[in-house]
This record gives sequence, C-alpha cells and structure tokens, in this order.
Amino acid sequence: MRKKSPPSMDAWLREAKQHESAPKIGMYLTHNGVVRQSARAKVRGGEEHTKPVTGMYFSYDPEKVEAAIAETYKMEGIYYIKVWLNEGELNLGDDIMYVLIGGDIRPHVVDALQSLVGRIKSGCVTETERN
Repeated sequence: MRKKSPPSMDAWLREAKQHESAPKIGMYLTHNGVVRQSARAKVRGGEEHTKPVTGMYFSYDPEKVEAAIAETYKMEGIYYIKVWLNEGELNLGDDIMYVLIGGDIRPHVVDALQSLVGRIKSGCVTETERN
C-alpha cells in the first residue's frame, strides 16, 4: 500500500457548487488532517515523555467510512459530503485526510464536520505512529 496524491480542494469546491444540492447550501467547511511531529499521546493526553513522531502507517476501512458518511447525511441541514483518505507509510506533513461538508447554516456544518472527522478517526482508521 502506498500513499496517494491528495485531491485539489479548489476542484472539490467547484464540483460541489455544481452539484444538485448546491442551491440549499450556504456554507462549505473543509478539514485537512496532516501528520504532525507531536505524538498523539502528548497532544491529547498531555504525556510529556513521548518521542517526536517521524511518520506513521495509516489505513482505513472503506465500509466503515461510508457508514460514517451516511450517518452524517442524517444530520440536520447537511446536503454535501466528500471524503478522501490517504493510506500507507506517511511522513511528517503528509496529508492524512480531506473532508468537505456543505450545509445550510454554520452551526449545522460545524457540528457535522466535527462529528464526521471524530467518527472517522475513532472508528474507521488505523494510525501507527513512527518514532
């Protein structure tokens, strides 16, 4: 498994604005997760004695991702979702994921983005940090 080339967010937005759902959408919000040097344990749990990350192995379950997307479409005011996930051996600064969500108003879109990224990170992917 080798890492993929990331998509163009400009192209994604052009595509989204041509989609049949576009007239209902008042906001698009994007997320671009990247490999960082700080270990997850340090950032999330405050563990001070962690070695710097030099990269990671990343994989995902496509069926679980699709299920997470389907659940997010059930949220109020959400009309457009596009997700791209990388895979394989990733280095510092490499893109892990892109998520684009379109919806009617800011609170709905912010909540949906937070929910979907959280679902993907907690239940759909495997991340193994390299030190």
